[in-house]
Amino acid sequence: MNFTSTSQKIAASKPIDFSNIFNGSINLFQKVWLQGFLTIVLTILLILPFYVLFYLPMIIAGIDDPDVIRAEDLPDMAVMVMAVLFPFLMLAIMTISLAFNAAFLRISKQKDLNESGSDDYFYFFKNGYLGKTFVLALYALGVSLLGLLACFIGVIYVMVPVSLFPAFLAFNDELSAGEIVKASFALGNKNWLVIFGLLIVLGLIAELGVLLCVVGVFFTAMLSKIPVYFIYKDVFGFEQPEQLSD
Repeated sequence: MNFTSTSQKIAASKPIDFSNIFNGSINLFQKVWLQGFLTIVLTILLILPFYVLFYLPMIIAGIDDPDVIRAEDLPDMAVMVMAVLFPFLMLAIMTISLAFNAAFLRISKQKDLNESGSDDYFYFFKNGYLGKTFVLALYALGVSLLGLLACFIGVIYVMVPVSLFPAFLAFNDELSAGEIVKASFALGNKNWLVIFGLLIVLGLIAELGVLLCVVGVFFTAMLSKIPVYFIYKDVFGFEQPEQLSD
């Protein structure tokens, strides 16, 4: 679906229904909770080396002089290197998270519609998607920084359209990264309050996993990602494979 068709469908779409998407998300999560857990684990494992790289100047400084860590007085060079590395760390985190979130939504669609296919968690790291995912992560980082500049209200506003990025990445191959941003803002602005409510309510429910010996949150965290699948499904639908005639 090209950008023109996407924009027309957004403009013609009915307001999304909170209760339908909430109930659908809870029901689908019961089918994909294990895939959600594996998505979280894989995300952490891939992000971890970038954290090590970021803190490497501090580690080196601490090995050279342990007192600088205790005194919290890092050498200027270490601070400078960490400041330079920080934007790259954030971009790496956003790229990896976006790729895995899109893959999780793709798996969720397979489970919801009983489609055949393997659980490909690395789908958006290959098949020519990585470059597009990286550019989209760059947009997400830029939009988030602009939201921060607008203080608390700006951050709250941009969290809705940014949350829709993985759905468009997962289900619309024809859109460029820039067009995904435009479509996400168009859909997010039209249903901002309902989407915001879904993200907050299901996000809070997802955090209840922390009550299960803390690590339980790893099993429940991805519940908060499922609503955008149903939002996309309600607005655009999915083409059903043609049935073979006898």
